[in-house]
Parts: sequence; C-alpha cells; structure tokens
Amino acid sequence: MAGIGKVFKKFPGTFWTANGMELFERASWYGFYMLLANYLTKSTDIGALGFSQVEKSLIMGVGTAVLYLLPVITGAIADRYGYKKVLAIAFTVYIAGFVMFPFCKSFGAVFATYLVLAVGGALFKPIITATVSKTTDDETSSVGFGIYYMMVNVGAFIGPLVALHFSKISYDMVFYISAGVMALNFGLLLLFKEPGREKVNTSFGYSMQKVIRDIGTALSDIKFVVFLILVAGFWSMYYQLFYTMPVFIEQWVDTKLLYSFLSENMSWLAGIVGSPDGTIKSEYFTTLDSMYIIFFQIIISGAVMKWKPLNAMMTGFLVCSIGLGLTLYTNNPFFIVGAILIFGIGEMAGSPKITEYVGKIAPKDKVALYMGCGFLPVAGGSLLAGYLSGGVYETMSDKIAIVGRELAKRDLKIPEISETFSQTDYLNKAGELMNMNQSELTSYLWTTYSPQNIWVVLFGVGVVSVLGLFLYDRLWISRK
Repeated sequence: MAGIGKVFKKFPGTFWTANGMELFERASWYGFYMLLANYLTKSTDIGALGFSQVEKSLIMGVGTAVLYLLPVITGAIADRYGYKKVLAIAFTVYIAGFVMFPFCKSFGAVFATYLVLAVGGALFKPIITATVSKTTDDETSSVGFGIYYMMVNVGAFIGPLVALHFSKISYDMVFYISAGVMALNFGLLLLFKEPGREKVNTSFGYSMQKVIRDIGTALSDIKFVVFLILVAGFWSMYYQLFYTMPVFIEQWVDTKLLYSFLSENMSWLAGIVGSPDGTIKSEYFTTLDSMYIIFFQIIISGAVMKWKPLNAMMTGFLVCSIGLGLTLYTNNPFFIVGAILIFGIGEMAGSPKITEYVGKIAPKDKVALYMGCGFLPVAGGSLLAGYLSGGVYETMSDKIAIVGRELAKRDLKIPEISETFSQTDYLNKAGELMNMNQSELTSYLWTTYSPQNIWVVLFGVGVVSVLGLFLYDRLWISRK
C-alpha cells in the first residue's frame, strides 16, 4: 500500500484532471447510450420513437463505428492544434448533440444527430488516452491506466443510474442531463494544462497523408490484420449489451418477479430500481456489467496476469459467448443477473489482453501506430453487432414482427403502426383479437416462436472468433 501511495504522489495535476474529464464524459455518454436502443424502438405513446430494429441498428451500429474510425484523424488534429482547444470543441459538439436530440423524431434527423455525438466522442477520445500516457512513466503507467479504466467503468455505471431516474419523468430529460454532466467538463478544462506536445511544422494536409501512409504500413502486416478481424467478433458480442439485450429484456422478460423479490427482501433497492407499475427497467440489468467490472476487475486481472495474452483472450471470449447466450436463452430475470456476471468475467479476462497483445506484436518503433489501429476492430464489431441486432433480431426475435406473423397466420386484420396507432395499441389489439392478456400473449409467442434462439447466432459468432484465435495461435504464432 505504501508503494501505491508513493506512485499516486507522482501523478501531476493534469493526470487527475484528465481522469475527471473521462469520468464525466463516460457518465454523460453511457447515461443516454444504455437507454438508446429502447428509446429508438419502444412505443411512441410513452415518448419513444417507435423505429424498427433495422433502423435502430443502422443508427447505433454505423454511428458507433464512425466514432471509432475518426480518432485516427482527430488525434492528428489534436496534436496539431492543441489538446485544450480541441477538448473545448469536443465538449461543445457533445452538448449541441444532446440538446438537439429531443427535437429529432425522424430517422434521418436522429441519425444525423447521433453522428454529431460521434464526432464529439472522436475528438475527445484520443486526447485523454494520450494525456494519461504523457503524464505517466514506466513506473506509474500500470497504475495510471488502471485508474483511467476505473474512471471509465465508474462513469459507465453511475451515468445510466442517474439517467434512468430522470427517464421516469421523460426521455427528453435523459438528453438534457447528459448535456449538463458534459458541461461540468468546462470547469475541469480551466485546470487542464497542456502536456508536452511536439510542435507540428508541416501542413495539415501533409499530416493527414502521413497518417494514411502509417495506417497503410500497419495494415500491410497480414498477421496484425488477421488478429484485428478475429477480435472484431468479441466487440460484436460486447455491443449486444447495448443494441440487443435491453430490447430483448423489455419485450420478453417479466421483471415483476425480480421486483417482488426485492420488495420483500431489499425494499430500499426496489425503491431505487423499481417503476410505479411494479417492474424494473431493462437498462438496470445492462448496468450490472459495469458494476461487476468495478468490483472484480482487479481480481480477474490478477488471475490471468501470467497467462499468454492469446490464451486469456480465447478463454475470455468463450466465457463471454456463454454468458451472452445464457442471457438471451431465458426470460427469467434472476437467471439473467447471473448470466451477465458470466459475460462480465469473460470480458474482464479477455478485453484488457487485446491492448497488451497489440503492444507485444508491434514493432518497437510502431507501437503507438499499432495501438491506434486497435480501434478498427471496435468499429468493425459495431457494424456486425448492428447487423445482428437489426435484421437478424427482427426476423428471429422482435415481438412486433412475430405478432405480425401470428396475425397473418390467423388471418386477423388490425391497423398498421402509425402516428395515431402506436405499438402499445397494436399489441393490445392483437391480444384482444386472440383473447389473451399481454402476459398470456407474451408466453404464447415465447413458446410458439422461440425468440430466445437468437442466442445460437450470437454464441456462434463468439465461438467462431475463439476458434479463429486458436488456429491463429497454433498455426501461425506458436510455430514461430
């Protein structure tokens, strides 16, 4: 402990300021991001937008991919014009996007506004990691980046809890709260001191050409490219926490069972997470992943510390696949709580090892370049996750689509969903024509159409990624 205290004293003020910004930015981002899938797809009569699963997947999948592709460019912009100036622009863009969101109701307007937020995130993201790197050394970097990742997960846990509380008032409040939390970073910006930065004397166009050439150099390494493609499979599973899981729980899981248990045994917790109708919002389940990471990351990291990075990744990704599959296999809320823990253990074991492995295989003079390219599989994973949570989910598991097929099979006619006939009206009318209440309708559709079979697809993606890494290791890496 004394050694840790000694390390803490070596961090300059800018290090703590940057981590404070990361905390507020992650709380602001995840505050709306955890709720976004349901906001996009739930019924308009409760203040949501009523988009299809495919429309949701395009917004979240493509938009998030853009966020992780742009840092290659925005990092160069920050190096040229200064971290402090670009941070001020990033916060301004972020806040503008959040304030615009409640006024956007069409698919095109929402997509465009989400891209504005993606630009804000892309401007912010490379600056903080660079600042942490520049304000630590060989002795302090391990603890320094540990603190950084802790801030990420604390923000990802607290942000949605605050947002969920205000979502009981209206969804619009979620975006205004995110804007307010982001605005707190302007106060920290006054304390931010520019870390050591090399002065760039070349033109911006030349700098961009150099960035593109460097990326081309890294991607000419076939071994590295194959690894990035395989890792994209993990990220496609990770993003199901935000794209698919909240929607699946909302459509198919009776959370009243868990609420009743909490009311009887932990009434204080039921008062926090419960809704007036005696249910628990699905987003509370997805925040469990961040909570588990806060509690157990150090333990899991210690357990796999001496493992080869590829072995830790293969094990972690397989455990993730099992956890994700189990989460979507059942409509029992108690089971889901445990399944998310399994997923989290896999994430904690495998995800940090990705960065470690990239650092090991990179040529000594190109470590930063390879690390920057580490964002590419995140973008690719987001695109794949969007496809799986869109067309695939809509075909196999979307409740609205399944009800439509059942009505057609019975030759029952009801109005199409529109501005005057919401999803809620649609489901109520369907239940009425089939002589079922909503609980009976859900149970019948679950038994008849097996929407939980989506787990096979998502589990399969994870297994393919693990098998690919196994072959990559045995046939390419270990033999050399």
